[in-house]
Amino acid sequence: MEKASVALVKVSQVYDSLREALELSNGLSGLEKDERILIKPNIVSWDFQLPFPPFGVVTTSKVMEALVRILAEEGYKNLIIGEGSLPGLKPKGDEIYEALGYTKLQERYGVELVDFNKEKFIPTDYGDGFKLDIAQEALAVDKVINVPVLKTHNQAKVSLGIKNLKGCLSRRSKQFCHGLDHEELNLTFPRIIEKLPVALTIIDGLYTLEKGPGPTGKAYPKGLLIASTDPFACDIVGAAVLGYEAKDVPHLVHYAQRHGYSLEMEDYQVLGEKVADHVEPLPYDFEWTEENTGPLGFQKMGIEGLAIRKYDSSLCTGCSVQFNPMLILLQSAFKGEPFDNIELVSGKKQTASPGFNTTILFGKCACQLNKENPNINKAITLWGCPPNLEKMTEALAKEGLHCDYEAYVGFRHYLFNRYKDKEGFSLEDWTIA
Repeated sequence: MEKASVALVKVSQVYDSLREALELSNGLSGLEKDERILIKPNIVSWDFQLPFPPFGVVTTSKVMEALVRILAEEGYKNLIIGEGSLPGLKPKGDEIYEALGYTKLQERYGVELVDFNKEKFIPTDYGDGFKLDIAQEALAVDKVINVPVLKTHNQAKVSLGIKNLKGCLSRRSKQFCHGLDHEELNLTFPRIIEKLPVALTIIDGLYTLEKGPGPTGKAYPKGLLIASTDPFACDIVGAAVLGYEAKDVPHLVHYAQRHGYSLEMEDYQVLGEKVADHVEPLPYDFEWTEENTGPLGFQKMGIEGLAIRKYDSSLCTGCSVQFNPMLILLQSAFKGEPFDNIELVSGKKQTASPGFNTTILFGKCACQLNKENPNINKAITLWGCPPNLEKMTEALAKEGLHCDYEAYVGFRHYLFNRYKDKEGFSLEDWTIA
């Protein structure tokens, strides 16, 4: 049996290097000139109000531009760029597309731009009672080119091609993928690809990210492109570069079992660079205390009387994005004296423990789950899907927890400024001239 091949290319000029990657992987072999082709980047979120460092978080516009240019030069004219960024968060997809320069691709090459969140989602039956609502455009196209980022993920270990397709789901289905038991995250999202005609995966490794998938992680310049017509093989190589063997990544194990894939690197052919020359292990998760009372940083600051239970895979993307701001707000409420014996729980399975004076229920799911929990003496319910930061601050203030929203603003500036004027980092990679 012929081994699936994966191209691993060190980037010199993005256009030339992508050309090389496509030639090595025979990446255009599964595409017909008259087909309707969807290009799916990774635009997990964006922000126009506060500084947002996209390094290792969002697919670079340089790679997207090079890909569209190559496809146009090769005679592929029926191209779409589609994504479903975090629903319910501003700005809308068309504003993000303009900021990323995609409107110039529209003008030059006739690329259609689609915001999945504005389109219909089609209930799709996967069998065995498993159903997901998938963006109509993603199902209607002939082929999909998947363009994820080379990054880690604090719930899934790595976020590469298979994980990137979660952006094709409706809000409801994204939440469903963060379920319990047989609906657990690593068992659900790997199935999305089964109904999508993914013909090519290109992992954008111009930057890489530890403790992803968002900007609270730390990015590094990497300068790699990974391409394959086999999505699983591509992800195995991407995971290896990040320092993770496929057998140690639950969703890759699950995918391999369902589709009869090997988890061993030697069963795949890597063309171009050697994987071993580019492996740099990156941590995927944030450190918590052994007692599960909060981030290690809180302990080092001397924060006591507050037990923040670590997020799990049932915390869906919307609340995940707000979880770190919540930590910054609670940190700002610390005035040197211990908190008054407070516990915070989140997600779909964390229940309040006995013995606490106050329980903070973070997000709609935690509020519903613990609505009649007899262990709760006093509840602070932070409703929302996800909770709104300003309303969160107001609700905590009413209970004597005075958070400083400006502390969060300052944190966002810190995240952005740590890359400012640093060699190897350029915001021009998210612009199109």
